[in-house]
Amino acid sequence: MAKRSKVPAKRGPAVPRAPRVGAGELVSLFDFLRYAVSRFNAAGLVFAHGTTDPVAEAAFLISETLHLHPDQFESFAAARVTAAEGKAILDLIERRITTRKPAAYLVNKVYMRGLPFYVDERTIVPRSFIGELLDSHFGGDQDGSSLIGDANEVEHVLDLCTGSGCLAILAARHFPNAAVDAVDISKDALEVAARNVADHGLEDRLTLHRGDLFKPLGNVSYDLIITNPPYVDADGMASLPRECRAEPKLAFDGGADGLDVVRRIVDEAKAHLTPDGGLLCEIGRGRDNLEEAYPNLPLLWLDTEDSEGEVFWIAAADL
Repeated sequence: MAKRSKVPAKRGPAVPRAPRVGAGELVSLFDFLRYAVSRFNAAGLVFAHGTTDPVAEAAFLISETLHLHPDQFESFAAARVTAAEGKAILDLIERRITTRKPAAYLVNKVYMRGLPFYVDERTIVPRSFIGELLDSHFGGDQDGSSLIGDANEVEHVLDLCTGSGCLAILAARHFPNAAVDAVDISKDALEVAARNVADHGLEDRLTLHRGDLFKPLGNVSYDLIITNPPYVDADGMASLPRECRAEPKLAFDGGADGLDVVRRIVDEAKAHLTPDGGLLCEIGRGRDNLEEAYPNLPLLWLDTEDSEGEVFWIAAADL
């Protein structure tokens, strides 16, 4: 499968004129899917905001218009679309093409691990691999496969650069007995995160903090620190596609080599971890730069269904 990243490859800017679609020409959900994919391909859109290809993106937008979970699309693919529904779908397709905004901003929603989250232009559209890794590498420890032991025994989790709060919420659900702290420097992003925390009923277990990385946390120690920080280097920032330029620059910019924030996290994490804890950090395409900067750190690179070598784990004892 194609790899996802915060920074997809830049595509051509041309947007062909939309063909006229006569009344009744598109009948079923599948008809609208095919039409949307054709339009998206012709327009050269970039897909990196919760969907990785035009088919998934079209299914997502059509499902949202019809108030369906994306997993339900296949079940209703042959169903007829009403005239009003069809107009709404076509309008959304054209908005995606003409504005080049991420689809998540157009419908104020994104799904991670099957769960819906609110999102708008105040925060980056979440598309981290960490949610999948929590499921695959941080479960029960009966077979010794978990990097942190029994998930039920984890007491304190920290999410740095939380943005919309999605990873913190996934962590709170994955570690049912843990108190979760989530930090971001952006007041706007934390307003979005607060809405998501409330929507998922986690106000009693998940605390949001505004500040610069570890500074607002005091002397609390954590069993697990997760983070998807800004990691785009200068070359990547200069070539961001139009979709990504709709997102807050603060959430992308990692300095000249992409490691400005990552270095601080790696250097300061040990002081905020329990002896048996560890750091799980996503850095996109920065593996070579990080290994050059820290040649003696035993970084464990974790792959997912759509990524290779974009997230590392390191135990507190090795920092």
